[in-house]
Amino acid sequence: MAVIHQTVLKPTKLELLASWLPSRPWYRGGTGEPRLTKAGGFRLDDPEGEVGIEFMVVTDASGTRPVSYLVPLTYRGARLDGADHALVGTMDHGVLGPRWAYDGCHDPVMAAQLLALIEGRAQAQDQSISDTPDREVTRSYAGDGVTRAGLAAIAADDREGTDLSLADGSTLRLNRVLRPAPDSGPVLPEGAAGHVAGVWSLPDGTRARGLFAVLRDGGAR
Repeated sequence: MAVIHQTVLKPTKLELLASWLPSRPWYRGGTGEPRLTKAGGFRLDDPEGEVGIEFMVVTDASGTRPVSYLVPLTYRGARLDGADHALVGTMDHGVLGPRWAYDGCHDPVMAAQLLALIEGRAQAQDQSISDTPDREVTRSYAGDGVTRAGLAAIAADDREGTDLSLADGSTLRLNRVLRPAPDSGPVLPEGAAGHVAGVWSLPDGTRARGLFAVLRDGGAR
């Protein structure tokens, strides 16, 4: 299990994201600088213990109404070869030293562990407490549990989210712009083979649940 260090980051994660988010095609904020607050999320463990994996939910209040975003991040002790285009920024960690923060959708470690979570081979972990499962994160999988191959193409962003094309023809869809699900729970799109759902805090203090990621088989439309 990853150890969560209670220490200082310079710059902070929110400061990094305030500079990076406006460059994303799915960003809905105003013309000024984002006004971000942390609203939720969870972590996944890297089996090799080298890469930090965090699915952060942030809410931006800079526009006409608040918008919540899912931002998967990976933290590394050195640059990831071939991923300069996905670098969110660098931080100085009070315990671990320099850390390179990447958009996790371009990091093969995050993709592999998100698939492991969907297939039931990994457990979502609390964002802030070491060795503590996050029971609010739910998942499903309708397949046979066979480990899927890695990414076959660079992750592609659009106005709502990011598609990760996998080598077996399936697609992992990450919803970047989050929307609360109905009271009955998240509704999976037709053809979904699996999903991850989670919760986050709305500006009024209430809690929302919605779809974070959906796995579609190669034949699904």
